Amino acid sequence: MPPFDQPLPEASALPFSRSRRLPPYRGIVAVDAKDFTGYPAIEHGMISQAVPQVLQWSFERAGLAEVWEGRRFPASTGDGYVFGFDPAWMPFLIHPWLHTLQETLTEFNVHSVGTVRIRLRVSLHIGPLPDTGGEFDGNGTPRNDTHRLLDSRPVKAMLAASNESITQVAAILSDRCYQDAVAGGFTGRHPDHFIEVPATVEGKKFDQRAWLYVPAPSGNLYDRRILGDAVVGEHERAQAEAAEPAAGQVDGGSAGSYRADGGNLNTGTVHGGQSVTTVEGGQHVTKVRGDSFGGDYVAGHKAGTVHGNLGDTIHGDKKGRRR
Repeated sequence: MPPFDQPLPEASALPFSRSRRLPPYRGIVAVDAKDFTGYPAIEHGMISQAVPQVLQWSFERAGLAEVWEGRRFPASTGDGYVFGFDPAWMPFLIHPWLHTLQETLTEFNVHSVGTVRIRLRVSLHIGPLPDTGGEFDGNGTPRNDTHRLLDSRPVKAMLAASNESITQVAAILSDRCYQDAVAGGFTGRHPDHFIEVPATVEGKKFDQRAWLYVPAPSGNLYDRRILGDAVVGEHERAQAEAAEPAAGQVDGGSAGSYRADGGNLNTGTVHGGQSVTTVEGGQHVTKVRGDSFGGDYVAGHKAGTVHGNLGDTIHGDKKGRRR
């Protein structure tokens, strides 16, 4: 066989060596149980079994049994669970599923008094991942980032700082997930339900923009210990700007103070002459000795022609005597 008829070598996994098709895009959901290692070892197996059971119940209750039944590359992580799904379902996982998961966990924990209580952190992400039905499907950067988000400081601190009798779920969305599903208007939750956070993981080289969502919040959502000074400071500035009165308005709409240094300020119709007198070098100098300003017409070049009264009507001497 001539050399030019030899088949090309099989493509290697070496990055940047040749172009290849992207793997299919998948939504990824991962959950972790809070304080798993704090439970006695004898209870770890019970928690590992209960987490996917609670997830199944919540998907069924939310009308999303199809997502659970069709999950891709599912895996238990010991204290949690992860799987991929068709990203077209992502808006429905954000709402109503997260809210239904909160309700399901609340009910589960009420009935588990004296035994294991489960509170969950949830992360949601979208990205290309291998999904051919093979043993090692689902591995890639989007999967890694999903777990980093799950371990990030904001979502951990949010669940820890909230009331354990109220808040059972704290979720964090990647920026890609938020932009596509929430900001794009496809989710039944307004963007104001979400809090932008810098997602960092202690001891890991990871720092991404992300978004917190808590279906049943409790405590102070804008805690500097959770979100950091930058996020809370921006929130406080936005609140202050929203509370400021409009220009020229004081106390919810009354007229503010105006100045006309070296001149007359008229807010009504003035009959009779006006003058503006200043002092220059110890002498009184008349700068303007005006025409009459009366009725509905103002002559001259103050601001053009004004039709209609500009305020209260003043008759006679402006300094005191009104008729």
